Amino acid sequence: MNAMVKRRVHVAAAAIISNDGREVLLARRPSNVDHGGLWEFPGGKLAPYETGLEGLKRELHEELGVEIQRAQPLIRIHHEYPDKHILLDVWQVHEFTGEPFGREGQAVRWVPMKELVNYPFPAANLPILRAVMLPTEYLITGEEQDEARFDACLARALTEDSVRLVQLRAKGLDEAAYLARAERALALCREHGARLLLNADPELLDRVDADGIHLTSERLGALERRPITEDKWLSASTHDCQQLTQAARIGCDFVTLSPLRTTPSHPEVAPMGWHDFQQMVERAAMPVFALGGMTRFDANHARAVGAQGIASIRDFWK
Repeated sequence: MNAMVKRRVHVAAAAIISNDGREVLLARRPSNVDHGGLWEFPGGKLAPYETGLEGLKRELHEELGVEIQRAQPLIRIHHEYPDKHILLDVWQVHEFTGEPFGREGQAVRWVPMKELVNYPFPAANLPILRAVMLPTEYLITGEEQDEARFDACLARALTEDSVRLVQLRAKGLDEAAYLARAERALALCREHGARLLLNADPELLDRVDADGIHLTSERLGALERRPITEDKWLSASTHDCQQLTQAARIGCDFVTLSPLRTTPSHPEVAPMGWHDFQQMVERAAMPVFALGGMTRFDANHARAVGAQGIASIRDFWK
């Protein structure tokens, strides 16, 4: 007997973020529908003839009484339920007109970003939470030997480039020197409201209260389960579909996927290019940063093909 063919449902959803970036608009599902009473990012099912953005414009007008003026792709999520396959086509709404309210009687609420974790969501919405809380630029620090120069480069990136997500990568340092640099980097990041992830053994979080850990692809492949608590961020380096699957299996919150272009540091590695990158991102179960020859001018292109944004050393580390 053939296995049951699951119903496929294409849904458009909106991450509507306040002008100051501190709050996001949520709607509560009616009690008489699937996942009733849970909170979600507003939107709804597409008609057969609609694109994601067309459907979202219609849904937000019908549900919230607002008109989208400018929006950008945020993330696409495939999620399997027992009886159906959901594709969530999520857009970040940058500009809209009208004052949102529940036109269909549903509760609507602006929620501070830091309080999102306290709201119950359908399982398919969980990767959206990570995406809305992450910036579009991810700085990977350079291999500086001089500590004063390292501090100056990081301070410049935080102030002039407004970087808000930093990975401390320093393979040339021993553990003691790495920990000392991590403490200084953490103080700088806290001062500017940025998150710091350590590219190091996860156990170092017991000694430096950073915001999370970035796993090398080697560490990622050796793990059987998530190595840190859920209240910390976990990212990983990935280069193919197998590593993306492993990252999802152990519960990574986001990943980098590389190399998109040829880089001076790894000239022997063939780049995947935008097409293959997009194909892999489409099936990733979390936000993905494009890495490898990226600059901030690539951020919009990366978003257009499904990425969270871009990760880079050279473009931010001056």
